[in-house]
Amino acid sequence: MNTADFPWLTTVILLPIVAALLIPLVPDKGDGKTVRWYALIVGLIDFVITAYAFATRYDLSDPGMQLFESYAWVPSLDLNWSVGADGLSMPLILLTSFITTLAILASWPVTLKPKLFYFLMLAMYGGQIGVFAVQDMLLFFLMWELELIPVYLLLSIWGGKKRQYAATKFILYTAGGSLFILVAALAMAFYGDTVTFDMRSLMQKDFPINMQLLLYGAFLIAYAVKLPIFPLHTWLPDAHGEATAPVHMLLAGILLKMGGYALIRMNVEMLPDAHVYFAPALIILGIVNIIYAALTSFAQRNLKRKIAYSSISHMGFVLIGIASFTDLGLSGAILQMVSHGLIGASLFFLVGATYDRTHTLILDEMGGVGKKMPKIFAMFTACSLASLALPGMSGFVAELMVFVGFATSDAYGLVFKTIVVLLAAVGVILTPIYLLSMLREIFYGPENKELVEHEVLVDAEPREVFIIACLLIPIIGIGLYPKLLTQIYDVKTLAITDKLENSLTTLADQQMRSRPLAQRPLEAPSIH
Repeated sequence: MNTADFPWLTTVILLPIVAALLIPLVPDKGDGKTVRWYALIVGLIDFVITAYAFATRYDLSDPGMQLFESYAWVPSLDLNWSVGADGLSMPLILLTSFITTLAILASWPVTLKPKLFYFLMLAMYGGQIGVFAVQDMLLFFLMWELELIPVYLLLSIWGGKKRQYAATKFILYTAGGSLFILVAALAMAFYGDTVTFDMRSLMQKDFPINMQLLLYGAFLIAYAVKLPIFPLHTWLPDAHGEATAPVHMLLAGILLKMGGYALIRMNVEMLPDAHVYFAPALIILGIVNIIYAALTSFAQRNLKRKIAYSSISHMGFVLIGIASFTDLGLSGAILQMVSHGLIGASLFFLVGATYDRTHTLILDEMGGVGKKMPKIFAMFTACSLASLALPGMSGFVAELMVFVGFATSDAYGLVFKTIVVLLAAVGVILTPIYLLSMLREIFYGPENKELVEHEVLVDAEPREVFIIACLLIPIIGIGLYPKLLTQIYDVKTLAITDKLENSLTTLADQQMRSRPLAQRPLEAPSIH
């Protein structure tokens, strides 16, 4: 078989979805022992295929679309099954395969309706990879919508006491935001002489600046919900507050990254002129995210909600990097998405493991459990240090790249850059305070006698240690040698930054020409 012609991306998208549809045929006694092995094997096969395709078919020096496949779907509308991967999508496709496979392994204790649970997990697996791989706007919308129902059911059936409220809030927010994607996609497709949903063709269309601004605003609302950006973030703490550990891993590790990816892919790459106007607003929203969420996390007494607000705070750095107009800043934003995917998944998994033993999420009811659970204590400490951007771990490199990239940008004045850097530094200072305080309240100090007497505080089992080890290895590896990840997308971020600089220069020239002649600066005559 010629591997060059093999449909790699179509396979990794459809394999888990088809496997999910076959789950009712899997013989199982009702305890989930057979179906969980089935789901894990499917996840591992899909991850291996993804890794093999990347290792053998992906060219790090090519900024264009690779592993590209296109099959006619509705030819009259130029609607095709088009999938491909470039430096922007490939890291997130690998992250999705990796995190989802570990989330399936984290689902081992699930005994309630196991077939339905693993059906939803596998369906999400394919849908999430599809979001990062598809190159057709309408197909992107369908993939974006595909994950709504699985997450809703995973929250409403296997969630906590307020699961119905959290699930309903999640679907109302995300489905409402999705409408803006559909409207904007239709407007782009039908504009001009040709009707097309192909992303590459849409990039070639010359949209007027007023239309670009409207399209940018519509996309921004949709992706602000998913990223999430203040004030459209309120669904996330509720969802995390009621979700189980595997669903936490998918929410923190992958779903938030869908918003960041789409913001770069469509708002920045497709609408660069509008991005010039919106970038300062993104910077301000990023600062609000960082400080507001860090302060809110500091005040939370519920462990899940504390980590959830921490996630919102970290996404603020993604916004600053996206709006920096520098290759280093944009590279830091992508690195922050991957880094937070790994760190967020590890922290929420450990939150779930701690809850399974203590049966409480209230920090005031914990204390001193590190004596009984030293392995969980050690893993929780390592992952928290990664989250607070300890040097030598991926979070430090990502935030440093965003800071330096923004500080060296020529698109903003010195005063604005100074204010933004100082305000962002406040969030960097607050993060270790609330994370180290969290560790102290859970693991240090005297034991809570009532908790110790009523709960069996057993330490981490090998499966849990393995999951955290799998997450910590890339966290530390990227922290020590960032090029492991950045080499995947370096040429892509350069191409995007060049496009933005051209838009910035063109718009500056247009504004200059629109001024009265007397207000224009004197220019030296050209020498021919």
